[in-house]
Amino acid sequence: MAENRQNRRYPQNLQGVLQLAVEAGSAAEGPAPVEPMSEERKTWLREALADICKGQMDEVEQMKQCLAILHREEASERERDDEEDEEDERESAFEMLSELCENLDNARDLMILGGLDLCISQYLCHSQSGLRWRAAQLIASCAQNMPQVQIHLLSIGVLPKLLQLIDSDPNSTVRVKALYAMSCLVREQEAGLQAFLSNDGFSVLMRGMQSENEKLRTKSAFLLLNLLTAHPEQKGTVVSMGMVQQLVSVLRAPHSPFHEHVLGALCCLVEDCPQGLKDCRNPALGLEELLKQRGTELQGKEESQEELDFCERLRVLCFHGQQSDDNGMDR
Repeated sequence: MAENRQNRRYPQNLQGVLQLAVEAGSAAEGPAPVEPMSEERKTWLREALADICKGQMDEVEQMKQCLAILHREEASERERDDEEDEEDERESAFEMLSELCENLDNARDLMILGGLDLCISQYLCHSQSGLRWRAAQLIASCAQNMPQVQIHLLSIGVLPKLLQLIDSDPNSTVRVKALYAMSCLVREQEAGLQAFLSNDGFSVLMRGMQSENEKLRTKSAFLLLNLLTAHPEQKGTVVSMGMVQQLVSVLRAPHSPFHEHVLGALCCLVEDCPQGLKDCRNPALGLEELLKQRGTELQGKEESQEELDFCERLRVLCFHGQQSDDNGMDR
């Protein structure tokens, strides 16, 4: 068995190194002593690690080449015939950078190279929508699970620009990608949340849920639910904005799968929040009847089970045991 491991060929890349490490660890856990690493395996390991380091350097060079393309000045009037090719090249550069920056080390390197500053200063406001949304996508790729990059982006003022794009960009893809980038900056990031609050971010989410774009509505409602769940201390702020009334108004629109998140947000706003509960119980809102009707519509639909659960939970939270104003009977 040990001889088989010694003679086994591994791919000369990071996966191969990991396979070797896992098997070495497994051998160490067994009763048999670990045999010394052969010279052949030592040579292979040195070469594999060298290739990995070289690959990382190659990726930095690729990022530098992409940035060189993005740094080029816009085409002059005499060069308008080449403008479409130029835009295609820039879009390809952004796509390459987004792919590379799924690697957290590359995301940090791009920040050091000034790529994120370039995105914000020149491309979030670019006249071409294809470049605006790709810039927002790159920001999202870099900001995910990377506090160092998140703090840098917040320090150079990206959040107000993203909120403006979400609110008013004429292109729906730009709005959706900007919302995605914003969510990467505010979820589980206290500095991002504070910037979101100071720029009236909840109002932007409210308007997003009222937009005509299904993806924007869904992602806005999901982010609202996520933020209320993670930060229950913000319930009072949200309720004082009239969010309960707005969410019920959204539920009265033709049914959509994103209503599941809306109902979830309403459940958050009535739990341990007296004003939210009072708003939901306001007879003028007609919420109890709406919930009964929605529950009947969703009954038996397996794909809508979570929405039905939220619907029933909200009905119980708000109206179970509440006495009718008309006849005093329990509803």
